Parts: sequence; C-alpha cells; structure tokens
Amino acid sequence: MDSGIVFNVQRYSLHDGPGIRTTVFLKGCPARCWWCHNPESQTSSPQTAWSQNRCISCDACLLACHEGLQPREACRACGDCAEACPTGARELLGSEMTAEQVLHNILKDRMFFEDSGGGATFSGGEPLCQPAFLKTLLNACRAQGIHTAVDTAALCPTETLLDLAPLVDLFLFDLKCASDTLHHQGTGVGNGLILDNLEQLGRVHRNIWIRIPVVPGFNDTTEEMEALAGLAARAAGVRQVWLLPYHGSWTAKPARLGKESAAEAVAARTPARETMEDFARLFTARGLDTQIGGGA
Repeated sequence: MDSGIVFNVQRYSLHDGPGIRTTVFLKGCPARCWWCHNPESQTSSPQTAWSQNRCISCDACLLACHEGLQPREACRACGDCAEACPTGARELLGSEMTAEQVLHNILKDRMFFEDSGGGATFSGGEPLCQPAFLKTLLNACRAQGIHTAVDTAALCPTETLLDLAPLVDLFLFDLKCASDTLHHQGTGVGNGLILDNLEQLGRVHRNIWIRIPVVPGFNDTTEEMEALAGLAARAAGVRQVWLLPYHGSWTAKPARLGKESAAEAVAARTPARETMEDFARLFTARGLDTQIGGGA
C-alpha cells in the first residue's frame, strides 16, 4: 500500500532507538491504555482537536466548517476549521500521506543518521495496524540504507509480525505487565497474543529491546516487575530492557479530543528514581542489560 494515515513525523527523536532518529507515528491501536501518551493515535482515522486556552472566539472555524461545527460524532475531519484557525486552537490530527512523502521527510535527516547511528522509527498507536503501508515504508528505507526500528506491542496476527520481521533492524517491544487480568484492566485487551508474539519473534529476530512503562497504581509492584523480568529473561533475541517512568505530561490531551482523563491518570505520579533503580536491579540480576529511560 502506497499511502496510510500518519498523525506526526517527529524529527530529531532521541528516545526511540539508537542515535538521532525520525519517528513516524501511524494512527490506529486496538488497546486503550489509560496512561497512553498519544490518545490521538487510538482511532484509525483523522480527527479534530480543540484547545480552549488557545481559542480567541473569532468564529473563523465556524465560518470555514461546511457542517456548521456539528458535534464531534458528525465531524468529517476535513481539516477546514484547523486551516482557518489563526491561533492553532483547532487541529487536524492525522492525514493521509504517501510512502514517498514520508520517505522525503525521513531523508531530510540522513546526515544525522549517518553521524549518530540513527535512522527511522515507526510508532503509533500500533504501527502494525497498518501492515501494508508499514511494509512499504520499511522497504523504502531499506532501499535507501536507512536503519529501521518498529515500536510495537505486537497486537497483530503473528503472521503479520513475522512477515515484517526481516525488514526491521530493531524491534522496540512494549510490555505492560505479566498478568493477563491486570493487562486487560489497564489496556482493555489481554496480553496472551502479545506474549505469544514475543516468543515467536524471538525465534527469528535477534535485536529486540523490551520497553516497560512503570505506571503507578498499575504495574509498579515488586511482584509484577519480577514477573516481567522473568518474561524478558526467557525471551530469545532480547538485547536490552528499558524501564520508562510514567509522567503525566499527556493528561491535557483527552480534553482536546472531547474526552475526560482517566481517574487513575489524574492520581498517578512519576515514580521516584530510587524506585526505578530498585526495579532495574530485578532485571540486571537476571543478566539483562537494563536502562532507565526518559519517561512513558
């Protein structure tokens, strides 16, 4: 597939794999993690957002809207209101892009990739929700000699994951918790498919970094971290583990989308450095190269 729905192309990314990277965020995800930093990624189609603190009540959006600014459920996400807004209070989140357009953006930073050992990272959402488009992008990067990483929870059919695996230099594999019941409570989906896909991927791929968000009130217990350390140690192909401390910088986003932040998110606080270091020792004790990241 030559086109897909992209909601951001972020240049000079430093936390999405090695070196300096361009991260391409694809729309669509079957999970509903209450701490999701990109809630705009969850739906597969473009959508509009409104920031009240930027709005100057000029009615430019109202004049531009062919539907008369109907309720969100009636919005066609055409982007006319966002284009007309002088302050950026209205935004269009997601648009159709061709693989050629995405590659053009990636290649702008080729010099930085070569100097830093970086490349392109495909994230989301769940990028494997657009497998044909993702495959086209991976092939395009490979043809240009661009290092590729895919940030995924592997919420996809196993055959889809294995089909793409030979085109991916690095998998950033997201694990939330070991317990299926807890995973369902926190994300709306179980983790059976995820764990099975990790096992299957490890049989054919030898460069997997596991990334674990440490989320207060969800998985921030010694028992859960010990269980995750066991899963990571048993999985083949795992080179590193990254523990990502939760932070609440995203909590204003749901209001822009006409939603409420989860009560858990409002109450959660960033884990203390000492807590993160204690958790990291559970992983290093199993021989895993473990890093504490910038946040999740």
